[in-house]
Amino acid sequence: MKPVLLIRNDWFESFGVAPGALARGEVDFRSVDMTAADAMLPDLEDVSGVITFGGTVNVDQVDERPQLATVREYTREAVERGVPYLGICLGSQILARAVGEPVVKGPVKEVGFEPIRTTDDAANDPMLSVLEPHETVLHWHEDTHELPPGATLLATADTIAVQAYRVGDSAWGVQFHLEVDAGEFAWWVDTASKQMDLERVWGKSPATLRDEAARHMPRQEERGRALFRRFAEVVRGAVRV
Repeated sequence: MKPVLLIRNDWFESFGVAPGALARGEVDFRSVDMTAADAMLPDLEDVSGVITFGGTVNVDQVDERPQLATVREYTREAVERGVPYLGICLGSQILARAVGEPVVKGPVKEVGFEPIRTTDDAANDPMLSVLEPHETVLHWHEDTHELPPGATLLATADTIAVQAYRVGDSAWGVQFHLEVDAGEFAWWVDTASKQMDLERVWGKSPATLRDEAARHMPRQEERGRALFRRFAEVVRGAVRV
């Protein structure tokens, strides 16, 4: 079976629980680091699915990061061809932008573990039905978007309305980071702390973020593994909308 493609959009992305969960779902994977000068995406004929991960840039910063335009076009083609696609945070925003929905600064910055609610449509969704009606999930983003035309809303929140959605039958966007495990999150917090005053910029101190992770990370990792195993089932054709 053809591998699932993991697209890395920033140097600090390590894919968290995704590789192990895909392997347990009997799906191989390959990755492309889009921060590399010689990065090349494979032909969509050569992959069984695409997962696009997060990053610290806005989806429209294509002059500074021309690879964003490349990934956006690749995403658009995946949607048109029906290649299973999962976009996480920036990947979700890339999906929205690829199907014509503008991406803007959100009314709030979301960081750390915050509550979301799934919609009625999520209950029978091949991917988002892994979540309970009320979950606490990991966020780290400041951009957002409205629901793309014709898309199905799968999760929402009081802070940011579009938390997860599906485009057509085989493309999903999630604003939160279910891929992140304890080790990766600790790396993110340590790295960001060296670059900025986290509490001033994002509204939560490193201590607060670490305390939230201690309480919520076990559930986070469990739900993350379940989500990527579901994606493996989707690409194997075991689950369909």
